[in-house]
This record gives sequence, structure tokens and C-alpha cells, in this order.
Amino acid sequence: MAQGSGDQRAVGIADPEESSPNMIVYCKIEDIITKMQDDKTGGVPVRTVKSFLSKIPSVVTGTDIVQWLMKNLSIEDPVEAIHLGSLIAAQGYIFPISDHVLSMKDDGTFYRFQAPYFWPSNCWEPENTDYAIYLCKRTMQNKARLELADYEAENLARLQRAFARKWEFIFMQAEAQVKIDRKKDKTERKILDSQERAFWDVHRPVPGCVNTTEMDIRKCRRLKNPQKVKKSVYGVTEESQSQSPVHIPSQPIRKTTKEDIRKQITFLNAQIDRHCLKMSKVAESLIAYTEQYVEYDPFITPAEPSNPWISDDIALWDIEMSKEPSQQRVKRWGFSFDEILKDQVGRDQFLRFLESEFSSENLRFWLAVQDLKKQPLQDVAKRVEEIWQEFLAPGASSAINLDSHSYEITSQNVKDGGRYTFEDAQEHIYKLMKSDSYARFLRSNAYQDMLLARKKVSL
Repeated sequence: MAQGSGDQRAVGIADPEESSPNMIVYCKIEDIITKMQDDKTGGVPVRTVKSFLSKIPSVVTGTDIVQWLMKNLSIEDPVEAIHLGSLIAAQGYIFPISDHVLSMKDDGTFYRFQAPYFWPSNCWEPENTDYAIYLCKRTMQNKARLELADYEAENLARLQRAFARKWEFIFMQAEAQVKIDRKKDKTERKILDSQERAFWDVHRPVPGCVNTTEMDIRKCRRLKNPQKVKKSVYGVTEESQSQSPVHIPSQPIRKTTKEDIRKQITFLNAQIDRHCLKMSKVAESLIAYTEQYVEYDPFITPAEPSNPWISDDIALWDIEMSKEPSQQRVKRWGFSFDEILKDQVGRDQFLRFLESEFSSENLRFWLAVQDLKKQPLQDVAKRVEEIWQEFLAPGASSAINLDSHSYEITSQNVKDGGRYTFEDAQEHIYKLMKSDSYARFLRSNAYQDMLLARKKVSL
């Protein structure tokens, strides 16, 4: 069937580079498979094995494949070679002759190479009609090796119900395929039967196995030609395929217009103007962040004191009750402004410092807005008015310093108060505290004394 259907490969196939986002993977696998089958350059030995009353043609053992991968791909670990072999088998390039599960084993299990006609790089997307013909054809041949597995029998029954109106046509197609197969040489027929079975093991895998033909939606969106062209494995005409209850005819591909080209140019220009970081800078940033927080990660550094939920030590709870921050906690406030804001004790210390400088209204405003976002809806309007009167209204008792733009936006938002009325004002105050008050707090004697005192205690 592989040779007889060679002409079909050129029918109804889009450019493979455009039809499959996995084409790079397929090309690499096919390079390996080609070298495996090349006897002149030391490929895997393919032989015919004699068994009781029969011969098994064109097979290789799993051990031969694993050893070849280790030798020719410079793989030192056999486990890695088996894993690579399983990945190649999962794509259908190599398959076990007596198992529907496509995996690699480092033993005497017999494997066979798939015919290039069935390679996934040909962008197969077989219809359920083709699968029904294949299963129906298997039932017509009284051979033990062609008996349907339980899941295949269930699939056949389901397809028979789905295609009840056209089952006669499917049965006729299967009969025609059986007649063609009977004219072939016995050895050739045995090989092609196993290759055909392996093809369907890839596209209709055993329940519980990964379907390698499923495309990642993110990859599909990057396709140049996202409209896949379906093609029949058995040469079923397009008219009969369109009668399938599960087939949706594809829409005609729209020609590219000038407007499409303009949009593409605009998009590419925007991509060029994007600020992109070098991978080395990103790696440096991640390493620096990891090194900074390593002592706070209990998976890497054992917590001191230990977690009372997984040990009998309750020292952590005693420290929390005393409200005396540990040296680690005080040190962490200096990492970033967000660190001190999300720590209750840190906020209290920062507020005391701001009160000493008569500028606590900024932090109190920020905290009030945070609290506003958690209020019940019935209390939001009242709380908005209270915040406005205290911090922003003319003659407010704790007036904050806002720029004219933020003040104008906030004034408009107050007329229809909501949880996010003061969002712009809060962002402005946050940046102001981060750049000015927070930096002065870290340099202040209050923070430095607290940090040194905690260090002495820890020593």
C-alpha cells in the first residue's frame, strides 16, 4: 500500500513547512532514521528472524537500536538512549511489531522501521472514515495478528453507529483494499500490515497513551497556513469524505490583501521597537534574586526557628507574639519597598519613622485606599467620602501632595465613588514614598539600630 499510494502524497498536501509546526523535530528524527537504515555507514542490522513454523522479516531488536544511539549520538547513559528511542517511537518512526504501545525497550523485543509514506512529516490528518475502513478491513482477514484489540473493537462499534448511513460504502472500500492486499507477496503484506497498524497507533493511540499528533494551540497560531488540508489514506474521494458526520469542510483560503500586509508591517515594526533584555542580563537578574532570597526559602535553607507545624518547637509562635522582629525579617525590609509594605511590623516601624518626620499622611492614605478595596459594597461610598475629606479635599486635615493630573482624575472619580476611585492617587503616592521616604528610612538611625540590635541578639 505504501508504494501503491505514492502518488497520493502529492495530492491535497500544503507545504509541509507551513502545515506542521513540528517539522523541525520531524527533520531531525528522519536524519537519525536514515542513518540507522544506511548499511554502508554502519546502520542498525535489519534481519529476518526464523521462529517456529514462520519467519519474521525486516526486524531489529531494541538492544541494537539503543546501542546504535549510544554509539553514534555520543550518549553515555543507557537510560537517556532509551528515552530518546521512546520519543522517536512515539512519533511512529520505529514501532514494536507485537504491541500497540509505541515505546522503546532495551531488550530482545523486535522493532520495525516505518515506511516513509507513513511518516508524520507528510502532514497526515486522517479522517474517521479512513479509520473505519482500516478497522473494517482487519475484521475481514482471519489472521491472529490482525485481530482487533478491545479498544479497537469499541472504536469500530462507535464508528459503525456514527456512519450508519454510509456503512455500505465503507464496507465496499474495505473489501476493495483487501482484494488489493491479497495480490501482494506474503512477506510484503506482513510488513505493510504492521506499518499500517503502527500508523493508526500514532493517530488513534491506545487509551492512556499520549497523542503526539495533537498540536499545541500556541504553535498552531504561528502557522503560516493554519487551514490544514485533510487527505485520505485509502484514496476516498472528497465527496464521500464530506459526508462524514465529524468532518467540517474547510473554508477557502482568503487571499492576502494590501491591508493584511500593512497590518503585518505595523506589527513587525512594533516588535522591533520593543525593549528586549539579553538572556545574559535576565540570567544575572534571576541569579541575584535567588541568592538574595535563598535564606528565606525553607526548601533550601532550614528555617530558624523551625516550622511548628512540622516540629515540636513553638519558638516561632513565641517570637510572633512578642512582636520583636528577627534579624532576617529586618534585613528583608531592605530588599524592596514592597517587602516592608506587606509586613505588618515593617509598616508599623515605617509609620513611626514617617511620624517623626511629620510626613505620615502619605502612608496612612495608601493604607486607607488598600483597606477601601476590601470594604463591603454598601460601605464603599461612605468610605470614599471619608478618605476624600481627610486627605484630598480643600483644607483637609492630612493633605497629601498630588500632581495636578492625578488630582483632576481623582476629583472626577469621587463623583461616582468605587473601590478603585483613588487608584491614580495611590500609585502616585506609592512612587513618591518609594523614591524618597523609603530610601531615607533605610539610611535612618532607627532602621540601622534595629538591624544591628537584631544582629547582636542573633550572635
